[in-house]
This record gives sequence, C-alpha cells and structure tokens, in this order.
Amino acid sequence: MAGPDSLSDDKLAAAHRALRSGGDIQFDMMPAPGRQPPPAWLKALGEWLEEVLAPVGRFLRWIGSFMPDAPYARIFLWTIIAVLALLILWIVVDRVRHGEWRLPQWRRRRTARSVDADEEDWTPDAAPARAWLEEADALAGQGRYAEAVHHLLLRSVEDMARRRPHIVRPALTSRDLAHADGIPSAPRRLFTEIAQAVERSLFGGRPIDAAEWDRCRHAYADFAQTRSWAA
Repeated sequence: MAGPDSLSDDKLAAAHRALRSGGDIQFDMMPAPGRQPPPAWLKALGEWLEEVLAPVGRFLRWIGSFMPDAPYARIFLWTIIAVLALLILWIVVDRVRHGEWRLPQWRRRRTARSVDADEEDWTPDAAPARAWLEEADALAGQGRYAEAVHHLLLRSVEDMARRRPHIVRPALTSRDLAHADGIPSAPRRLFTEIAQAVERSLFGGRPIDAAEWDRCRHAYADFAQTRSWAA
C-alpha cells in the first residue's frame, strides 16, 4: 500500500507533466537567432574604405614610430600634427574661395585715425567719375534707364577692382561685393542701393523709371565723392 508521500509525489509529477504539455510556459532555452549578414552594398563600402584608408593608417603608424613612448609626449605631438593639418586644410579652402594663396591673417584693431586715412584713400578719381556719369546720362537721355543704372554699377565695380583687386573676383555677384570686407560703410550703403536696383530690374522683372534712375545717379555721385569714403 502506497504511503501519503508516494501519492503526493505522483500528483506532483502528473501536475508537472500537464504543465509542460500545455505549451503556455517555456521550459527550454531557445537558441539565439543567427546574426543577419550586412547588406552587400554596406560590405562593399567597408572594403573600399578599408582599402582607401589603409595608406593613411600606415602613414600614421610610421609617424608614431618616431615618437617617444611617454603617453603625454605622444598626445602633445599628435595635437601639434592635428593643428598643422587643420591649418593646411584652411589654407587650401581659402585658396579655393579667394583664388590666391594666403596665410592666415589675424586682424588688429585699428585706431580711428588709421581707419579714416585708409577710407580717404578709397576716393575715386574725379575725372573718370564725371566721365562715367556722362556716359550714363547719355543712356538715360534715350530712356534706357536700366542700362544707365547697370552702367553705373559696372563702373563702380571697376573702380573697386582697380583699388582693391583682392575684393573683386569673377565668381562674386554685386550682392557679395556689397558685403565684402574692406569697403567703408557709407560707400557700401550707396553701392548697395545701386546694386539692388539692378538686381530688381534684371531678376525681378521690375523696370527702372526716371525717378529710380535719379536716385541711383545721386547715389553714385555721393559714392564718388570724398566725403562718402571718409565716413
């Protein structure tokens, strides 16, 4: 005759079998899903980068072979190398932007007297300015106001190119020139007024009438006078 302990064990075993057969509870550890391989394009990109950057890695290891074993010394030397690399990169970018090789220039704050002297040196010659106005007046007299204002803009740009060759470059627009460094504030404002009139005429389809021509003519007359360049 089975004792109470035997009956209890049988009931427990039966309950365990029933629990496992139900499938509601997981008793076995499932293997982890396999890692998906990377896409073919990503694998090809990684191999290409590895091939391209391999010479760079060899070059850096070659430089590191000349460095001392002291960690702080290596950090200092690598910092200097990084700064020199950034400096070279800046010079190349500046060459692309400005069309000439230039070393970095740290601007010093100038005194008011030196600023005035430099701005007075920007004064356009009176004779060419009068001749340019006469040419523009001839166009305006024929009712060709847009051409007259455009003529004044071109003559203003020519004067800038003659006096500051590094400012005027073929790739720059009149809007770029209006924001260029090295132009006094008063002539900049007058030049901007002429440039905006031409821009509205050429790209905005807005015709230039006699009133706007008169404003641009006065702006150029002020632009060509000494007092505007000494502002």
